[in-house]
Amino acid sequence: MGCITALADSGVFAEDPLGPHIYIARGMSRMRSPRSRFFPLHDRNRNGAELHWLPLLDEENAAEFSVSVVDALAQALLCQPPWLALASVDNALFAGAVTRPQVARIFETGPDRLRYLEQYIDGRAEAGQETILRMIVRAAGLECDLQVSVPKVGRVDMIVEGCLALEADSRLAHDGWERHVEDRHRDLLLAERGYMSLRPAYQHTMNEPRLVLASVLGLLRQSNHSRRIFG
Repeated sequence: MGCITALADSGVFAEDPLGPHIYIARGMSRMRSPRSRFFPLHDRNRNGAELHWLPLLDEENAAEFSVSVVDALAQALLCQPPWLALASVDNALFAGAVTRPQVARIFETGPDRLRYLEQYIDGRAEAGQETILRMIVRAAGLECDLQVSVPKVGRVDMIVEGCLALEADSRLAHDGWERHVEDRHRDLLLAERGYMSLRPAYQHTMNEPRLVLASVLGLLRQSNHSRRIFG
């Protein structure tokens, strides 16, 4: 296994694959179709599998059936959209699956066009969705503080412009009513302390980022506590 398939297998956030991602040794460039040795392997006869030939950076830590997390991230950096690749790196750092020096090496050996992502790495993001939310608001020029401790509320994923508590809601319907009530209680406590709150679902963050940003801006426009003036 390689790339996002190996990341998912190791518990690190990654884009949902449409098919398996497989690492192939660089010398294996003349592979044949799984159905007939008379036909070369190509994108139409490999059953949706994505193949990766990058030289391994961390071969000694590879598992029997998977590349290491370091190499999976290096491959995913090229295979995923930039923000999703960043989310994978953040999550791997948070989980302790890689170190900062290892991440630096991944970017050093990667393409120049993606090195700008390194400045946005933040290992405090507990889930990939948090990274995407952070990038949505920062790309709009908004300030946000991460993992903020609010008295009597606890830790909040991020506070935007000092007044909006923005949290990544990745919970599923089967998490139960008690978890729903707990979230609403947090929202009430945040409101009591003068914070607005917004809790976009995973699907909204990943599939409708413009809607999420419009919602954030809509709330900030109505706030007398925002440091910015919106027209």
